[in-house]
Amino acid sequence: MTNNFVFETNAAAKSMHAEREFNAPVEQVWKAFTEPALLDKWWGSKPFTTETTSMDFTVGGSWHYAMVAPDGQKYPSKSTFTAIEPGSRFAADTGVGHWDNKFIAVGGKTRVVIDITFEDEASLQMMLDMGFENGTATSFNQLEELLAADAVSYSL
Repeated sequence: MTNNFVFETNAAAKSMHAEREFNAPVEQVWKAFTEPALLDKWWGSKPFTTETTSMDFTVGGSWHYAMVAPDGQKYPSKSTFTAIEPGSRFAADTGVGHWDNKFIAVGGKTRVVIDITFEDEASLQMMLDMGFENGTATSFNQLEELLAADAVSYSL
Protein backbone atom coordinates (compact mmCIF):
# COMPACT_ATOMS: atom_id res chain seq x y z
CA MET A 1 0.00 0.00 0.00
CA THR A 2 1.32 3.43 -0.90
CA ASN A 3 0.89 5.77 2.04
CA ASN A 4 2.38 9.20 1.62
CA PHE A 5 -0.54 11.17 2.99
CA VAL A 6 0.04 14.91 3.39
CA PHE A 7 -2.40 17.12 5.28
CA GLU A 8 -1.85 20.82 5.97
CA THR A 9 -3.99 23.70 7.13
CA ASN A 10 -3.54 27.44 6.80
CA ALA A 11 -5.80 29.39 9.16
CA ALA A 12 -4.88 32.76 7.62
CA ALA A 13 -5.89 31.51 4.16
CA LYS A 14 -8.89 29.61 5.60
CA SER A 15 -7.75 26.51 3.74
CA MET A 16 -6.67 22.92 4.00
CA HIS A 17 -4.60 20.81 1.67
CA ALA A 18 -4.54 17.01 1.39
CA GLU A 19 -2.67 14.82 -1.02
CA ARG A 20 -1.78 11.21 -1.51
CA GLU A 21 -0.27 9.07 -4.21
CA PHE A 22 -2.15 5.93 -5.27
CA ASN A 23 -0.72 2.87 -6.97
CA ALA A 24 -3.13 3.08 -9.90
CA PRO A 25 -3.38 5.03 -13.17
CA VAL A 26 -5.21 8.36 -13.33
CA GLU A 27 -8.14 6.90 -15.28
CA GLN A 28 -8.86 4.41 -12.52
CA VAL A 29 -8.59 6.94 -9.68
CA TRP A 30 -10.69 9.50 -11.61
CA LYS A 31 -13.52 6.96 -11.97
CA ALA A 32 -13.38 6.17 -8.25
CA PHE A 33 -13.97 9.88 -7.53
CA THR A 34 -16.62 10.51 -10.17
CA GLU A 35 -18.85 7.43 -10.35
CA PRO A 36 -21.40 7.15 -7.52
CA ALA A 37 -21.36 3.35 -7.26
CA LEU A 38 -17.60 3.51 -6.67
CA LEU A 39 -17.69 6.58 -4.41
CA ASP A 40 -20.14 4.81 -2.13
CA LYS A 41 -17.57 2.04 -1.60
CA TRP A 42 -14.82 4.26 -0.16
CA TRP A 43 -15.97 7.84 0.59
CA GLY A 44 -16.25 8.62 4.30
CA SER A 45 -14.48 6.94 7.15
CA LYS A 46 -15.62 3.73 8.79
CA PRO A 47 -17.88 3.00 10.56
CA PHE A 48 -19.86 5.51 8.44
CA THR A 49 -20.89 4.57 4.93
CA THR A 50 -21.91 6.74 1.99
CA GLU A 51 -25.21 6.53 0.14
CA THR A 52 -25.59 8.49 -3.11
CA THR A 53 -29.12 9.56 -3.96
CA SER A 54 -28.20 11.28 -7.24
CA MET A 55 -25.21 12.56 -9.17
CA ASP A 56 -25.11 14.81 -12.21
CA PHE A 57 -21.38 15.06 -12.93
CA THR A 58 -21.56 18.15 -15.14
CA VAL A 59 -20.64 21.78 -14.48
CA GLY A 60 -23.61 23.12 -12.51
CA GLY A 61 -24.74 19.58 -11.64
CA SER A 62 -24.77 18.18 -8.12
CA TRP A 63 -23.89 15.12 -6.08
CA HIS A 64 -26.52 14.44 -3.40
CA TYR A 65 -25.47 11.89 -0.82
CA ALA A 66 -25.74 11.01 2.84
CA MET A 67 -23.19 9.88 5.36
CA VAL A 68 -24.87 6.98 7.14
CA ALA A 69 -24.00 6.28 10.78
CA PRO A 70 -23.92 2.73 12.15
CA ASP A 71 -27.31 3.36 13.83
CA GLY A 72 -28.83 4.25 10.43
CA GLN A 73 -28.93 8.02 11.05
CA LYS A 74 -28.34 9.85 7.75
CA TYR A 75 -26.46 13.14 7.39
CA PRO A 76 -27.30 14.58 3.96
CA SER A 77 -24.76 16.51 1.92
CA LYS A 78 -24.62 18.19 -1.46
CA SER A 79 -21.75 19.20 -3.72
CA THR A 80 -22.30 21.38 -6.79
CA PHE A 81 -19.71 20.98 -9.53
CA THR A 82 -18.16 24.27 -10.65
CA ALA A 83 -15.43 23.02 -13.01
CA ILE A 84 -14.60 19.72 -14.71
CA GLU A 85 -11.50 18.92 -16.77
CA PRO A 86 -11.99 15.20 -17.53
CA GLY A 87 -9.23 13.02 -16.16
CA SER A 88 -7.32 15.84 -14.48
CA ARG A 89 -9.41 18.14 -12.28
CA PHE A 90 -12.82 18.97 -10.90
CA ALA A 91 -14.02 21.57 -8.43
CA ALA A 92 -17.14 21.73 -6.30
CA ASP A 93 -18.89 23.91 -3.74
CA THR A 94 -20.26 22.11 -0.69
CA GLY A 95 -21.91 24.98 1.15
CA VAL A 96 -19.11 24.82 3.71
CA GLY A 97 -16.12 25.08 1.40
CA HIS A 98 -14.86 25.11 -2.17
CA TRP A 99 -13.00 21.94 -3.18
CA ASP A 100 -10.43 21.81 -5.98
CA ASN A 101 -9.46 18.19 -6.77
CA LYS A 102 -6.49 17.46 -9.05
CA PHE A 103 -5.33 14.12 -10.48
CA ILE A 104 -1.67 14.03 -11.53
CA ALA A 105 -0.01 11.12 -13.33
CA VAL A 106 3.27 10.07 -11.71
CA GLY A 107 4.57 7.16 -13.76
CA GLY A 108 1.82 4.54 -13.54
CA LYS A 109 0.58 6.02 -10.28
CA THR A 110 -1.69 8.97 -9.47
CA ARG A 111 -1.21 11.83 -7.06
CA VAL A 112 -4.51 13.24 -5.81
CA VAL A 113 -4.32 16.82 -4.55
CA ILE A 114 -7.31 18.34 -2.77
CA ASP A 115 -7.35 22.02 -1.80
CA ILE A 116 -10.34 23.28 0.18
CA THR A 117 -11.01 26.96 0.84
CA PHE A 118 -13.54 28.02 3.46
CA GLU A 119 -15.51 31.25 3.80
CA ASP A 120 -14.22 31.81 7.32
CA GLU A 121 -11.86 30.37 9.91
CA ALA A 122 -14.81 29.05 11.96
CA SER A 123 -15.83 26.72 9.10
CA LEU A 124 -12.25 25.48 8.75
CA GLN A 125 -12.04 24.86 12.49
CA MET A 126 -15.41 23.08 12.52
CA MET A 127 -14.15 20.61 9.89
CA LEU A 128 -10.94 20.03 11.83
CA ASP A 129 -12.89 19.52 15.07
CA MET A 130 -15.07 16.93 13.31
CA GLY A 131 -11.94 14.88 12.57
CA PHE A 132 -11.54 15.80 8.91
CA GLU A 133 -7.82 14.99 8.79
CA ASN A 134 -8.26 11.46 10.14
CA GLY A 135 -11.41 10.98 8.07
CA THR A 136 -9.58 11.93 4.89
CA ALA A 137 -6.68 9.61 5.69
CA THR A 138 -9.10 6.76 6.41
CA SER A 139 -11.08 7.41 3.22
CA PHE A 140 -7.87 7.41 1.19
CA ASN A 141 -6.90 4.07 2.77
CA GLN A 142 -10.30 2.68 1.77
CA LEU A 143 -9.78 3.99 -1.77
CA GLU A 144 -6.36 2.33 -1.92
CA GLU A 145 -7.98 -0.98 -0.90
CA LEU A 146 -10.65 -0.60 -3.59
CA LEU A 147 -8.03 0.16 -6.24
CA ALA A 148 -5.84 -2.75 -5.12
CA ALA A 149 -8.83 -5.09 -5.43
CA ASP A 150 -8.97 -4.05 -9.10
CA ALA A 151 -12.62 -3.11 -8.63
CA VAL A 152 -12.39 -0.08 -10.94
CA SER A 153 -12.17 -0.43 -14.72
CA TYR A 154 -9.48 1.62 -16.43
CA SER A 155 -11.29 3.40 -19.25
CA LEU A 156 -12.76 6.89 -18.98
